[in-house]
Amino acid sequence: MSEEIPNKRTRTAQEAVNAHLAERRKEALSKIKGTDSAAEKRRADIHDSGNYQLPALLNAAILAAGQIQLASHLLKPTYPDAKARLTTNLKVRPSLLPKTLAVGSHVLHDDTHPDTTGNGAYVKKIYELNRLLSAQFENRSFLNWLIEGDMEVAIALGCIGKDASSVRAVLIAIGDDRCPTPASHSMAKQLYWLVGNDAHDESAFHLLAPLYPTLLVHSVYQQLQNDRFSEEAKAARVARKAGTHHSRPVREYPQLAVQKLGGTKPQNISQLNSERRGDNCLLASVPPVWKSEDVRPPLRVHSLFRVYGHRYAVSRQVRALRLFLQSAPPSNELTRRKVREWVQSLAEELVQFQAELLTLEPGWSQTEDCLLTVDQRAWLDPDAQTSGAVDHDEAADSIASDFARWVNAQLHNPLPVGDPEFLFWRKLAREQFATYERESI
Repeated sequence: MSEEIPNKRTRTAQEAVNAHLAERRKEALSKIKGTDSAAEKRRADIHDSGNYQLPALLNAAILAAGQIQLASHLLKPTYPDAKARLTTNLKVRPSLLPKTLAVGSHVLHDDTHPDTTGNGAYVKKIYELNRLLSAQFENRSFLNWLIEGDMEVAIALGCIGKDASSVRAVLIAIGDDRCPTPASHSMAKQLYWLVGNDAHDESAFHLLAPLYPTLLVHSVYQQLQNDRFSEEAKAARVARKAGTHHSRPVREYPQLAVQKLGGTKPQNISQLNSERRGDNCLLASVPPVWKSEDVRPPLRVHSLFRVYGHRYAVSRQVRALRLFLQSAPPSNELTRRKVREWVQSLAEELVQFQAELLTLEPGWSQTEDCLLTVDQRAWLDPDAQTSGAVDHDEAADSIASDFARWVNAQLHNPLPVGDPEFLFWRKLAREQFATYERESI
């Protein structure tokens, strides 16, 4: 390639290169807020760094050849001292990954720019150089023009002089694998996974080396930052506080944890890790905290079973018992034991129902809205006022009878149940009441 005066197309390509680098510099400067000396120094560092100047990027590519890997999945986050040229880092297109219902790297777009890992002194420049080579010129990327041997584009990218061929070769190889064979590090995370049938056979295992999904982590981080600190998110929270409408929803991330990677030199892990200042956000992964619904007294109903029967556990067990009996099971001890266990479970739910109502402020049954029978009020409310004294045992017997009638009513259509079943259900309920009373004492 000669150093002849560039033709019109080459000049157009040079203008596209310069415009891309200027836009990237502008984006970096826009992230710096304030006018104090620290902010001004950071702006000056961006101008002097060479990260957005073509000669500096080309020089970094030559010096760092073989030391920087473009990747979507990294090893360094699990062991920072791993070398890019000695360990495997993957660069895969998201669309080629298996599609699963879980969130993973497969949800990303193929145009997501890969991360750079390796020698921390060069990861930023190689990242910017790859962004430049991925930029479009005449509906194709600069890298594609280089691969096809387009000399005009090559000159625009600085491939001139006696080293033009070697510079072009370095640019074309920017995305090559630095480690020729699959390899991990003895200090990296590894997992032996049984693929055979005999755990005592060492050949029955595969050695898995989990890699860090850097692109997915960065995408999540950007979404979190936008939801937490963007001007639109702030305006949405202000509107929520004021009780007014806002087109943007407010998203909260409770119990968010942050894992630091790279210590004081996050660029030693990767470029995207450096952009996050080493922050890697971890969403809360804890069991849900059970929050019971407020206990409400059974008002405006003539029987507590109108409310009890609608409890989820109760309706589910009644349905299961009815289906079991409708299947015409054999009349044997196993069937009788199953039915007994089901009805005992329903009686336990009734005791639980009573225990919940006993936590209410005593005297709730004295209101005009309470239409329960005298025995039911006495059984559920310790301060129930009735026309006469109600014996506790008699009230419990009455509730047990109500329970037995309720069970028969649930099974009566189309199953034949009558007095024998009534007596048996009542006996089970009374036994359950007595057990609860003994445990309470």
